[in-house]
Amino acid sequence: MSHLTELAAIILFGIGFTLLLVDRNLIKKIIGFSMTDSGMYLYLAAKGYITGRKAPIVVNGVTEMEAYINPIPAGLVLTGIVVSVASSAVMLALTVRLYRRYGTLNIDEIADRAGRAGKEDA
Repeated sequence: MSHLTELAAIILFGIGFTLLLVDRNLIKKIIGFSMTDSGMYLYLAAKGYITGRKAPIVVNGVTEMEAYINPIPAGLVLTGIVVSVASSAVMLALTVRLYRRYGTLNIDEIADRAGRAGKEDA
């Protein structure tokens, strides 16, 4: 089952990365960024889980390391999710400002309009 989860994570990452590279719409790029993040978090969670082990909470005096799952991947995933939410919020706020200023979400059109505005100012 672990291999299916890892495969799903790789597919999710690939779809998101393709959206980042190919699409010219800023909202779709933000969605692609979110998908790549989710793929990475799913992969980390899949690699951090070990069948037959429990959460690292000492119960009944069992202190052997082999009885518990490593908590570091889960901590990294939680930290990454918080950073991802914050960066997505900033990207969406900037996208709203760009749309209000240039009237489009296409990166090529924004670059053209910004270039023309820069030449007019000079």
